[in-house]
Amino acid sequence: RTVPGELKWAASPSEGGWEEVSIMDEKNIPIRTYQVCNVLEPNQNNWLRTDWIPRSGAQRVYVEVKFTLRDCNSLPGVTGTCKETFNLYYHESNEDRESYIKENSFIKVDTVAADESFTQVDVGDRIMKLNTEVRDVKVTTRKGFYLAFQDVGACIALVSVRVFYKTCPLTVRNLATFPDTITGADTSSLVEVRGSCVNQSEEREEPKMYCGADGEWLVPIGGCLCNPGYEEKGGACKACSAGFYKAKSTDPGCAKCPPHSHSLRDGATVCDCHSGFFRADSDPPSMACTQPPSAPQQLISVVNETSVVLEWAPPHRLGGRSDTSYSLDTMGWECNVLFSPGQAGLKTTRVVVSELRAHTHYTFIVHARNGVSQASGAGAAQSVSVSVTTNQATPSPVSFIQATDVTRHSLSLSWQQPDRPNGVILEYEVKFYEKDQRERSYRIMRTFSRSVDVTGLNPLTVYVFHVRARTAAGYGEFSTPFEFSTNSGIHTAMFTVFIISRSYTTISHPPLHPSFSSLVSSPALASPTVAGVKIYVDPFTYEDPDQAIHEFAKEIDVSCIHIEKVIGMGEFGEVCSGRLRAQGKREIYVAIKSLKAGYSDKQRRDFLSEASIMGQFDHPNIIRLEGVVTRCKPLMIITEYMENGSLDAFLRKHDGQFTVIQLVGMLRGIASGMKYLSDMNYVHRDLAARNILVNSNLVCKVSDFGLSRVLEDDPEAAYTTRVRHIPIRWTAPEAIAYRKFTTASDVWSYGIVMWEVVSYGERPYWDMNNQDVIKAIEEGYRLPAPMDCPVVLHQLMLDCWERDRAERPTFSQILNMLDKLIRNPGTLRRTGGERYLKYIPTGTMLESGVGSEVCVSVIPEMCVPEWSLCEWLQSIGLERYRDTLAAAGYTSLDSLLALTHQ
Repeated sequence: RTVPGELKWAASPSEGGWEEVSIMDEKNIPIRTYQVCNVLEPNQNNWLRTDWIPRSGAQRVYVEVKFTLRDCNSLPGVTGTCKETFNLYYHESNEDRESYIKENSFIKVDTVAADESFTQVDVGDRIMKLNTEVRDVKVTTRKGFYLAFQDVGACIALVSVRVFYKTCPLTVRNLATFPDTITGADTSSLVEVRGSCVNQSEEREEPKMYCGADGEWLVPIGGCLCNPGYEEKGGACKACSAGFYKAKSTDPGCAKCPPHSHSLRDGATVCDCHSGFFRADSDPPSMACTQPPSAPQQLISVVNETSVVLEWAPPHRLGGRSDTSYSLDTMGWECNVLFSPGQAGLKTTRVVVSELRAHTHYTFIVHARNGVSQASGAGAAQSVSVSVTTNQATPSPVSFIQATDVTRHSLSLSWQQPDRPNGVILEYEVKFYEKDQRERSYRIMRTFSRSVDVTGLNPLTVYVFHVRARTAAGYGEFSTPFEFSTNSGIHTAMFTVFIISRSYTTISHPPLHPSFSSLVSSPALASPTVAGVKIYVDPFTYEDPDQAIHEFAKEIDVSCIHIEKVIGMGEFGEVCSGRLRAQGKREIYVAIKSLKAGYSDKQRRDFLSEASIMGQFDHPNIIRLEGVVTRCKPLMIITEYMENGSLDAFLRKHDGQFTVIQLVGMLRGIASGMKYLSDMNYVHRDLAARNILVNSNLVCKVSDFGLSRVLEDDPEAAYTTRVRHIPIRWTAPEAIAYRKFTTASDVWSYGIVMWEVVSYGERPYWDMNNQDVIKAIEEGYRLPAPMDCPVVLHQLMLDCWERDRAERPTFSQILNMLDKLIRNPGTLRRTGGERYLKYIPTGTMLESGVGSEVCVSVIPEMCVPEWSLCEWLQSIGLERYRDTLAAAGYTSLDSLLALTHQ
């Protein structure tokens, strides 16, 4: 309608078909039209094509055609040749090079019919009956397209052709801007559009909307939030005014500054405190600024011998906070003074200070603090002090009694002075009685010295001794009971225990060589069989699991535990390292197992059962339980901290860095721990290098007591269905096949551990799967000796892997043999690459050496010729102590047996 000149669209045929004609519309405005009216002639095929139309990114275009059509009934004599429709076509093209119409290249859109037609009378009345039809076309493959109109015998005039496409217009929704977006190619398609946050805003959730085919935005998702210091107004983010703030983007809007604070600029994220007021790091920005408290009031003290009770009233001014706490400093303070309930972080206004010295002047200072006391500019904590002098007090108990010169009827006692004499010791009182009498009949002796000779005793009798000290203030408490037995009078061979321990070493030389520390992993190299060893009690026999945990494990106050870092994940939750500071004891490093939230009753019982088991053991090669936390969540098991972690990972990390003696020392420690467990009738069931922990002195300790009940609870379980609970590579054949777990099956596992240690953490049976391992064992296959493995050690492994469990050595025999190997390191020099030892079925292994015969046996009665002291020290890398020992009179291995603790 708007073209002032000729359109010059292509027409075919060029003559007698469509013609471009100017006419007047109903308002007498000239317009250009294309007309055709060949209704008298049959088989009309008149084409009219537009110019090339660029697509401009559109995927679906709409064609609006306005036209007039002559009613065939108003034309006489045209029956059969006149039509009242025309056809609409399109053709896509990348360029405007089409100079003529190729009918076969066009695709039909639709046949267009008129809603209203006109007659000649209508035209004469100047009433144009315009028809408006809209059709849509998908155009997606070329840069542009042509439209074409085909006349097949109608009397028609095209008045207007409008081509357009639809977009979803630029909009802002949820503080995200969505650009003008062209609709999709299909009428049902939705175009996903990602919005961009408006200025001074950030994404809360990725902003998205969908552009519908009709140009409407649909389904808004996500959006943005105004940055701290800004709030939403009219679809934009505006800065907070002075005196207001917004701390977080999730806050609903700007808020007025809280009391005692202000903001002087627009866009504040926090309000600054007024002079003299402060905000702690943990205080939210919405909290009013506060002040430190004033000093505590009305401090009073009550002295009771060597204890002082301090009480005070809260500060007059708390500073507008509710987190006031108190701490105590002491002038004249000693390291073993006890504060109850504590010395710092107190919420109570009463403290008992004990274990002070008698007749001593002390000054106590009570500080009041709150959350802003440490703030910059807050000044020192306010405090109040009081001075007291302690009274006379009785001495503390004697802590250690030693018996010497024991005969049939007498012995000599000696002891150390009490840690706190609290004055001049005037005398000591010794009370003793036969153990069987249980204090029904006792004797008293008094002495001015720290020793006494006790005579008139019965032979072969156990006596119980108590000692207490007396000052001018009176007698202190008796010591804990110490038991000593008189001799029988019959000459017997003395069984001497050779003890090497860091805690007993008094030689003034550098620390022991690592090989010495690792070889000694328990107090005695040869542990005698002790009668009356306590027997392990299964915690699952208790109806109430809490009864077992309280009987065998110590409850620890969670405030004594400081967790430092996560070191791993256990079956029940995280495993952390940290420190334990029990009241009155030095701080120690510990490992902390926690029970994750959402646990079931069974998980709680299984978790605590491990502590109930560990709590029954007391051996230097068994992981030590420090205690448990059961009165608050999370539940915790606290054990000693083993710096070097699991044995398998430790060996892999230090591959080839240890001597054979050191490796045997590690094995000796594990065997000692397992002998202790077997003596208690405890079966471990999961002995493996991964369950052995190593401390900084290379002492190995057995751990992980969580598998002791799994199979017993579920007798139908088999390795095929519960493979994660049965470590196939470490488990004896009878335990896999019949679930027969005994100490003998633990011995089989110990042989695998020996192989792991000597191979520095190699995986047993390498990449064989579990089924292949089971089959190979059944067919008689056994692991070969690792590289450089001494023959005697591999033979001991093979003994542990005997098919008949009755033929396997006991842990006592294993321990005995390892002790002999440690004392005779020369037996460890022959490895599998050399001549093998002759194996005797009785368990004795003989090696023919040069000039002498060396005997190494698991049979206790076998005699082992010993080296000289010099040779023995040299073989374990401690020859530098030879002269020191010789100067003290120790010139042979036998003489070392006479070493005392002192």
